[in-house]
Amino acid sequence: MAEGSHRSTARPPLWHQYVPAVDVITSYRKSWLPKDIVAGLVLSALLVPQGMAYAELAGLPPVTGLYTSILCLLGYAVFGPSRVLVLGPDSSLGPMIAATIAPLLLADGDPARAIALASMLAVLVGVIMTVAGVAKLGFVADLLSKPTQIGYLNGLALTIIVGQLDKLFGFSVDADGLLAEARDFVTGLADGEANATAAALGIGSLAGILLLNRLLPKLPSVLIVVVLAAIAVNAFDLENRDVDTVGVLPQGFPPFTIPAIGWSDLPPLLAGAGAIAVVALADTMSTASAFAARKGDRVRGNQEMVGIGAANIAAGFFQGFPVSTSGSRTAVAEQAGSKSQVTGVVGAVAITVVLVFATALMQNVPQPTLGAIVIAAALSLADISGTRRLWHQRRMEFLLSIIALLGVALLGVLPGILIAVGLSILNVFRRTWWPHQAELGRVDGIAGLHDTASYPAAQLLPGLFVLRYDAPLIFANSRMFADRVREIANDHPDLRWIVVAAEPVTDVDTTAADMLEDLDEWLNARGVSLVFAELKDPVREKIERYELTRTIDPAHFLPTVDDAVAEYIRQTGAHWQDPRPGQPEADDESSRR
Repeated sequence: MAEGSHRSTARPPLWHQYVPAVDVITSYRKSWLPKDIVAGLVLSALLVPQGMAYAELAGLPPVTGLYTSILCLLGYAVFGPSRVLVLGPDSSLGPMIAATIAPLLLADGDPARAIALASMLAVLVGVIMTVAGVAKLGFVADLLSKPTQIGYLNGLALTIIVGQLDKLFGFSVDADGLLAEARDFVTGLADGEANATAAALGIGSLAGILLLNRLLPKLPSVLIVVVLAAIAVNAFDLENRDVDTVGVLPQGFPPFTIPAIGWSDLPPLLAGAGAIAVVALADTMSTASAFAARKGDRVRGNQEMVGIGAANIAAGFFQGFPVSTSGSRTAVAEQAGSKSQVTGVVGAVAITVVLVFATALMQNVPQPTLGAIVIAAALSLADISGTRRLWHQRRMEFLLSIIALLGVALLGVLPGILIAVGLSILNVFRRTWWPHQAELGRVDGIAGLHDTASYPAAQLLPGLFVLRYDAPLIFANSRMFADRVREIANDHPDLRWIVVAAEPVTDVDTTAADMLEDLDEWLNARGVSLVFAELKDPVREKIERYELTRTIDPAHFLPTVDDAVAEYIRQTGAHWQDPRPGQPEADDESSRR
């Protein structure tokens, strides 16, 4: 996590580690305060309209976005380790929240019940994150690989955009799912359901946000567009032209509320909370890493989980909903001069002032403009250039990205995140199941032995096959390893030694140990010796614990591949020769990956 440049060489007390606000207070510089105040005010100008828009994206009343923004900023300011990260309602979580609570709502969609469900969802996300952080499970963020994360976010962006088009054009569709919503939107347009005034306002708002972001990126584009749209609604009496607005917001600071839900609601809420926690953590870790790298700081992943957990719990007990880190809002705060989490506190105070004294300013904000804000945010989620790079660099990972995209788009947001996580895990498993492997030979002018697929003219020793296997030997690939070795033995009648260049072999489990015992006996019956070179000491200790040296000659464990080759030459008197006639350029498809 990003930390300030002020550090003490002494190890801080344990409670300082879990309550970073103490360190902020004790090391705070007076010169930072004006910059933090300005950054906080700039941030609040962005958080107010975005908070309302993302609340509606989650299927909740707009005011809950303001409640959420206040409490999550305060919660992270106390327990969050980063001096610069900004938390708040997020476009990537909105559809996940809606997908979790919508099936639990009654037909009338009671707003009070929706708020209670979303608040309990935030509490559950917070508890999951906090417990995981204390248990040092920050590595969970790695469950989403970059390709599947790109695909997931692309699918999410597509889902959000299609879901907001009806609001942008001033009408509504009653459909569930990307394809159904797209079909009903097109049908609604064809049937003349769109409101021309609302559509002009919505499309103009979207164009304004995008143009300001491109041409004048330092200006608060969202705030400018919201203010102009509200002025237009009031000046031209657009409500009488059937342009929907936010309406009157409840005034005052949100009360402390324990979410009232039934026991039957907990299982689906827990499932949704787990998925949201994974996405929020992955987003936070990538954002924290990016901003920490700029200042040469480190990321405290486990404390980040505690900080996000505290922010969610605080929001959940004050009628809020789950939150995550926002890269765009963090960038805005940093550009405005933010020096510490005092920026977040100032932002929370500013939003509270709006809630207590100035809710009337928000009532004329048009719904099409909120839809435009959400669509603009969704466009920033999409990573087309990243997808294109995957296509050019690694087609398999491009395919994983597309599958993740289709999972979100066709099956829904929550199944989509499960598919994305599952694909990430399966991709790791695939690389272990089908690892890169190669035959090694001697190349003139280059020290050591090298892949004959890369150097087809590499020289070989008669009766010797040097096999490099780039994976641990475990239950998933033990049969494939044995099949490969048997294939080598059958293809080379003059074979005497198979040397496994075992430096990449980081583990041998019991399944693989049984396989090696059977394989060695099979090779011995054919006059072939199985030899290991460069086997790591911990792995060699496991080999001895498995008592494999009963069948594999202890003399056939050599410290380096060069030692193994030298020993073979000493025993056989063999000489290096040019490649075998008809030798393929690669042993299998995996050696070309």
